[in-house]
Amino acid sequence: MSAISVGLLGFGTVGKGVYETINKHQGRLQAILGKQVKVSAILVKNVDKHDLPDKDVLLTDDFQKIIELPKLDVVIDAIVGKEPGYTYLRQAVTRGCHVITANKEMFAHHGSELKTLAKEHNVSLGFEATVGGGIPIIQTLKQLLNANKIERIEGILNGTSNFILTSMREEKLSFETALKIAQEKGYAEADPENDIEGYDAFYKAVVLSELVFGKTPEWEKSTRKGITDISIEQINIASSLGLRFKHVASLEKEKNEVRCTVKPVLVGESHPLYRVEGVQNAVSIDADIVGNISLQGPGAGMFPTASAIVEDLIHLGTNDFPAVFEEDEAEGIEGGLPVWALLGEADHAKLPEDFEILGRISSDAVIVKASEEAVDSLDDTTLIAYQILGDHGFAEVLAEQVQPV
Repeated sequence: MSAISVGLLGFGTVGKGVYETINKHQGRLQAILGKQVKVSAILVKNVDKHDLPDKDVLLTDDFQKIIELPKLDVVIDAIVGKEPGYTYLRQAVTRGCHVITANKEMFAHHGSELKTLAKEHNVSLGFEATVGGGIPIIQTLKQLLNANKIERIEGILNGTSNFILTSMREEKLSFETALKIAQEKGYAEADPENDIEGYDAFYKAVVLSELVFGKTPEWEKSTRKGITDISIEQINIASSLGLRFKHVASLEKEKNEVRCTVKPVLVGESHPLYRVEGVQNAVSIDADIVGNISLQGPGAGMFPTASAIVEDLIHLGTNDFPAVFEEDEAEGIEGGLPVWALLGEADHAKLPEDFEILGRISSDAVIVKASEEAVDSLDDTTLIAYQILGDHGFAEVLAEQVQPV
């Protein structure tokens, strides 16, 4: 019985998890695929730093030695950065190999081109591991898109920022202290900018947008805000109202464009993301037929990510990219004005007329209803606006609990 030959690019945390999972679960994989799955070659930066128990595996720092193997069926990308992963996967697809990637930055930039190339060469392109680690977000969306039209996606897509916000609230910590703990636990890198400034979550949102809406948002028109300005005082005010800060990526189709935001928001107990804590990731999906579906689980790590990659292995031979129907192009989501918490010392009576004040929390906090454009145009630098996600009825009930205007 011939084996499925795999070339593995990268042997860090994710790469080692994939290697161990494939070896440990051979019986299960053979039962499903009808063949043994064998890692034939591994690409590393420094061969001298690695020692494999299986001496039959080619360990190399030269990708050409892998792509020129006599038998190569699948290439798994477990490296980071736009390059050289994109170039390697193009070569693999052109050769006729199925490809699987966990590289969200590369796929956010080049996923559309890789999908087109994969179709041309009749090979599979798996990217489950680019979003949400071990949560089966991609496969779930593919199934939903057979009958449903996705209207909105909201998600906590970065475990590092979620851990920091949870720690600040539960342990009454400053941002700087919570970040240091995240680094000590290995949840945050020495340079945490990619996580805390929302780049990682934005790349994942771009991947979801291309899958669901058939197009990516315009990067320059998208909103990406980090969590570094959130203070323990603001978290305490939110907690007193039953609200929690979450760093949320949102996708919505507005007529012929996709609106993408990644920013800190406030959510109440009725919101699906309210109880997503620590390093967990979650996605809340609103569809026209099924309604709301929420998925939650580990968003990163050795074996959750390896699980997503191996799930893609099991779906080899399928290229089920959902169709996006043209009649959906002109449709969008209708709704009222967003509700915001304006935090900071200011004379709330001097807010512009297009701000409807729903209620005061304190001298330095007020709940308002206003358009995003109006909030963005505020020239008062002492105020920071945080959107309150959820139905407007919830926000108005909240306003009634605080001092009325």
